[in-house]
Amino acid sequence: MTGKGITVAGSLIADNYYLIDSYPEQGKLTNIRATDRAVGGTGNLIIDLAKLDANLQVKVSALIGAGSNGRFLRKTLSEYPNIQLQNVVEGDETPVTIVMDAQDSHQRTFFYLPGASDKYDENVIDWEQIDADIFHLEYILLMKKIDEADAEYGTHGAKILHTARERGMKTSIDMVSETSGKGGEIVRAALKYTDYCTINEIEAEMITGIKILQDDIVNEENAHKALRELVKCGVLKWAIIHSPTCGYGIDCESENIVKVPSLHLPAGYIKGSTGAGDAYCSGILYGAYKNQSLEAAMRLATACAACSLSETNGTAGMRSYDEVMKFMKKYQ
Repeated sequence: MTGKGITVAGSLIADNYYLIDSYPEQGKLTNIRATDRAVGGTGNLIIDLAKLDANLQVKVSALIGAGSNGRFLRKTLSEYPNIQLQNVVEGDETPVTIVMDAQDSHQRTFFYLPGASDKYDENVIDWEQIDADIFHLEYILLMKKIDEADAEYGTHGAKILHTARERGMKTSIDMVSETSGKGGEIVRAALKYTDYCTINEIEAEMITGIKILQDDIVNEENAHKALRELVKCGVLKWAIIHSPTCGYGIDCESENIVKVPSLHLPAGYIKGSTGAGDAYCSGILYGAYKNQSLEAAMRLATACAACSLSETNGTAGMRSYDEVMKFMKKYQ
């Protein structure tokens, strides 16, 4: 890599948390005991990368609003000197997730306002501002314009990935977990122009049609089949499928498959899983940026995800690269 950094493009979301007694029946009332606000969406991955390496240029491309949620996102991200916000454009309303966290059931309910996220497209992107070694597009299946059909490339997102490649960048994608199966064609269009694909087992099933989870246990043979199917879809460098117990990856050039189990965490360690997938993805992207092997990148990603689990907030648990490596050696 040339040292131009990593660009993260897509839905930058303000997460608003409400701690409630219980989730009420329709028409009923419940008490709100505490509130909080955090960066969500691409913000989790952006901050994770910035914390992994304070010298890494993390470039952001997003469309947000000018109101209090937009100002909060800018202020929070600007606290990290290596995060570059020159291509964060104001327009429409900031995407917001309202999270209702019930104390009695410990279940969270989510309400999502797409706002500007549905209008994000290539017109927002200043290619000179976000020139990097790796261009990561997040989240496919969450952004209306990105998922729209394109006569030449299949989708608008695929067109953006093609342009990034033409400009000399390696490309990477992430997506939201969608279980209806309707998004498979949209994702497969993007995979034709993807170098690094990092998804979970549910997403892999949706894309490939191969059943990976059986009785909540990963079928290893089918995980391998799904990885090979992702290569057939066009992934050029690495395809990775991660699950709570294990990660599987394939080097698309050598066709070698790697298995990396989760770390052995002590009882009571896990405080929350919010942002763990983003933390995992940050490890993969940083490993690719540093020209690590697939296995080394997956081990880093596994440790990053485990660090994330130590806090309820999506980014509070992330640490520097050296600290993550020490953590990995302790619990591998």
